[in-house]
Amino acid sequence: MPEVIIPGPEGRLEGHYSPAEAEDAPLALILHAHPQGGGSMNTRVMTGLYDIFRRRGYTTLRFNARGVGRSVGEYDHGQGELQDAATVLDWMQALNPNASFCWVAGHSFGSWIGMQLLMRRPEIRGFISVSPPMNMYDFGFLAPCPASGLLIYGSDDRICPPDEIERVSEKIRIQRGTLLTHKIVPGAGHLFDNHVEELETEVETYLDYRHNGAVDPSLEEYMQTKKGRR
Repeated sequence: MPEVIIPGPEGRLEGHYSPAEAEDAPLALILHAHPQGGGSMNTRVMTGLYDIFRRRGYTTLRFNARGVGRSVGEYDHGQGELQDAATVLDWMQALNPNASFCWVAGHSFGSWIGMQLLMRRPEIRGFISVSPPMNMYDFGFLAPCPASGLLIYGSDDRICPPDEIERVSEKIRIQRGTLLTHKIVPGAGHLFDNHVEELETEVETYLDYRHNGAVDPSLEEYMQTKKGRR
């Protein structure tokens, strides 16, 4: 799990990088929560997502956006942070030109950045969005969403309430053959304190189904839950 320094748009960006053994291994980029709310590459959610993809044979990287940790620069309300993410992905691809495809995983603010990156980079084939802040930021750019992915959030999230996530995500258009899968973790809040293991289990389950080419059964579970609320 070597530490790396990547030349960013405003200066150095620090990260943790784990190259895979296979030359054509896919890439996974992990994006942290809001820089002004304690988000960094070293939170428990971030290290958990990083380890999941690393164990699966992905070339994996998590990093601190500008102004966080030893990364140079100042918070830029998402615009600069998106530039940072794009630059880091470019850096990974330059080192791994034979990578077969890419996934992006983000927590809260990081999920918003990741979804914007998804719209700009066709090599991104899947995503994990943890506690997506759909009540705080405009996700209307997903028109349509070009890849399938997982939206996972806590039932007790007071910052990004589940009802708001579901209301906004239902308006997102998706391309034919793609799917937005929802998963609610009972009792979990926005930061998944004391519920990170449950989060990791659900992400692992989703990736198992995606990698096996099967339909995620949690979609059916989610739809049944929605029917029960009506």
